[in-house]
Amino acid sequence: KFEQDYLEEQGMPQGIIMRHRPAHFLHLFASSSYASGYYVYMWAQVLDNDVFAAFEESGDIFDAETAERCRRCIYSKGNTVAPQDLFRKFRGRNPDATFMLKNRGLIPK
Repeated sequence: KFEQDYLEEQGMPQGIIMRHRPAHFLHLFASSSYASGYYVYMWAQVLDNDVFAAFEESGDIFDAETAERCRRCIYSKGNTVAPQDLFRKFRGRNPDATFMLKNRGLIPK
């Protein structure tokens, strides 16, 4: 009932079914190595959504100034500076998971 209600709410076509149910994620908890890898992906999404928010905040997702600042603060440094320091230099603060949560529909936009 939950899945059916959710699919209807999302306007999912009848021919498309849920392919990933809670039981499909048991492998996440079967070993610590897989679980840690999964959370690395989740953390990457936090960073990705937060950086993208900087472009949205500029009023233009293709803003050249924001792109140059991102290149200068993050991408041009390679592996020469701790990643958290690069992020802080670009955003001026620690990462905020709110952007990812909003984009996943877990909190209102």
